[in-house]
Amino acid sequence: MRDDLEKKFQTKVIINILFSLVISILIETLLVSNISFFSGLRITNHENDTLLVRGNGSDLVLVLILVVFGIGVFVLSFWLLQRKSFIYIDDILHAIKKISSGDLNTNIDVKGDNEFSEIAASINKMSEEIRILMESERHNEKSKNEMITNIAHDLRTPLTSILGYLDLINKRDLSEDTKKEYLKIVYEKSKKLQDLIESLFSFTKTNSTKLVLKIDKIDIVKLLCQLMEEFYPNFENKGITCSVNTNIDSCIIDGDGTLLARLFDNLINNAIKYGADGKRIDVKITVEKKIVKIAVINYGKVIPQNELPLIFGKFYRVDQARNSNTGGTGLGLAIAKNITELHHGVIEVSSDLSGTVFSVILPKELDIERENFKGIE
Repeated sequence: MRDDLEKKFQTKVIINILFSLVISILIETLLVSNISFFSGLRITNHENDTLLVRGNGSDLVLVLILVVFGIGVFVLSFWLLQRKSFIYIDDILHAIKKISSGDLNTNIDVKGDNEFSEIAASINKMSEEIRILMESERHNEKSKNEMITNIAHDLRTPLTSILGYLDLINKRDLSEDTKKEYLKIVYEKSKKLQDLIESLFSFTKTNSTKLVLKIDKIDIVKLLCQLMEEFYPNFENKGITCSVNTNIDSCIIDGDGTLLARLFDNLINNAIKYGADGKRIDVKITVEKKIVKIAVINYGKVIPQNELPLIFGKFYRVDQARNSNTGGTGLGLAIAKNITELHHGVIEVSSDLSGTVFSVILPKELDIERENFKGIE
């Protein structure tokens, strides 16, 4: 592109120089003809050669005047031809100074279709990309700070409780039954702490660009049926009925079996925690030519529409979820989103009176040659 711009600019300058020379020569010729008439100059031809002959006075002075005038005509012609380019260059330089000073919202008007308009368009694109990059960096920094704050809060709560009960056990003369009760609470709080740490590890792992997926052939129908069976005790305990609806008995897709199991484990677990009031959970599998759609549906409380775009954020929990009955780390759906995107899929959520639907769309086949994919031999 650089070579093309240089060639275009050089060609344009050469053309303008030649055009200016032609104008200068024409004007000089016209002047010489008129001056020769009024000042005693005569033009004679000798063997096809044109000669300028001065009748009296100094030929040198007149020649110098004509030369200087010719140069002036050439410079003026060239400047007029290049004037728009000079103004455009000045606009571009002014914009570059503003961008370099930090004003990334500066935009150069792209005028015409020439080498300078291409430069202006390139600078606009560069400025936009830098602006997006800086906004992304600011967002990542803000997100990191929020994550640290949330981690500190979620770790501090069970830790404070554990230390409090251990202090009571250590300092007071308690009955065996009371000690057992306190130790049970400490154990439950420790389990919650362990779950949080494991969730943090999983989120960090799935959020890493260096994660290499171990791709194998997975029967997605079999995987989901198996997961639903594993959750059967939870369904029984909550009084929830469940079903798996599919238009096909088997569907083989490319995927990392461990990560896909974690993805749907999180979605089903989320449905149990926050949709238990509906007393029913449905999993629907729809197989199409190149994709498979999986919907995990619960019929609990409706998620407010203004919270749906935030539902897959790190540590995000709807207000109804911030109680001791549901627990949760606020990372389950963020992990599910990461795993889906690692498989080049899409995850969406909708919620209304007919139910809350988490939809996952996965491609049947993946390009094993991609950098973050590794086939299992």
